[in-house]
Amino acid sequence: MTSITTNSYAVHFNAKGYKELNNYLKNNHFSKLFIIVDTNTHVHCLPRFISKLETDLTCEIIEIDAGEAHKNIDTCVGVWNALSELGADRKSLIINVGGGVVTDLGGFVACTFKRGLKYINVPTSLLSMVDASVGGKTGIDLGPLKNQVGVISSGDMVIVDTGFLDTLPQNHLKSGLAEMLKHGLIYDREYWNKFLNLNTLTLDDLDALIHQSVEIKNHVVTEDPNEHGLRKTLNFGHTLGHAIESYFLSQTDKEELLHGEAIAIGMIMEAYISSHLLGFPKDDLKTIKETFLKIFKRVTIEASDHNAIIDLLKYDKKNEHGNINFVLLQRIGMPKIDCLVENELIIKAFDYYRS
Repeated sequence: MTSITTNSYAVHFNAKGYKELNNYLKNNHFSKLFIIVDTNTHVHCLPRFISKLETDLTCEIIEIDAGEAHKNIDTCVGVWNALSELGADRKSLIINVGGGVVTDLGGFVACTFKRGLKYINVPTSLLSMVDASVGGKTGIDLGPLKNQVGVISSGDMVIVDTGFLDTLPQNHLKSGLAEMLKHGLIYDREYWNKFLNLNTLTLDDLDALIHQSVEIKNHVVTEDPNEHGLRKTLNFGHTLGHAIESYFLSQTDKEELLHGEAIAIGMIMEAYISSHLLGFPKDDLKTIKETFLKIFKRVTIEASDHNAIIDLLKYDKKNEHGNINFVLLQRIGMPKIDCLVENELIIKAFDYYRS
């Protein structure tokens, strides 16, 4: 697959990625190499990655706990301390090998340690390949509130090795599919249509779809790197999805949702809201709901949960001047940003998801 070039870095795929990485290490005079992994990728992904490296640099491994619950400032402090104790200086390079938690947090750590170290992302989950590792958003959660602290700063390179997908549990693969489906809904009906018969897709098809998904996100981010307009469209499904994800993360009696699982709920609900406010076609709404419920089991959201979830909407990053701003759909491939939605309609959207 051909590399995808952005304004400040490139996304390389499979064998080409390791060739570019090794050339990069050879042509730059780094003092030391630090690889950030989590407890899962340390076991399942790091050996494959290390086997592809060609360098004489001293290499230190820093492991963090796996899971969204650990994407916080305490984990950052642990990594900053490890970097300091292991002698990291401003000529050190950080490589983040992991899913969205590792790439988000590792990028944030790199951007803030000694006022900024160079870093590279090697996403190992489908979600991080098509979303978290592309676009330069780094950051951490504030308690259960998603991505409240961070900076936009791209690394020097992204390496997408689809061989890592063999290490993923089925639910994590599905979590990544949600973001790919979102790219179709906000950008390209033809791309969306390719997912309507998932049973017919091969691994080669998945490689091509991953490449196209990265192309879509790259186009949007290149046009609007700081999220003043077009880039907001990438948040379709995320206003409600993030609130649902945060709420379930904060409740000890509820099972933690993966990002894609929560965003799928958000997309069904926000498509329903789109049909009421923007005339989004009812047939497409029905297809969206059926498609996501084939992939993801229906999650129980009680009526007693609604107000607490709605209250979390005020923390959404798109909000301005006290308004909660939704991204909605006029048509597939035709989103509209900065839409205001009454709470009564949100409640009806919960009912629609549950029905």
